[in-house]
Amino acid sequence: MSFRLKYKNIDERRETNEKYTIKDLMGELGLSSQTTVAKKNGELTIEDEIIEDGDEINLIQIIYGG
Repeated sequence: MSFRLKYKNIDERRETNEKYTIKDLMGELGLSSQTTVAKKNGELTIEDEIIEDGDEINLIQIIYGG
């Protein structure tokens, strides 16, 4: 199975197993759900969502200001 990852300057295809989640991906990249939002196929999603073959995952860093 493969999916497409978009994050900052990353735009690549990745191989995965059947039970690979958004949370697993973010852990590999050293990202936190407190500072990053995930979109799966253009829709906001939770980090427990399983990534399926052909999905497009877009990770967006949240910027805080004051």
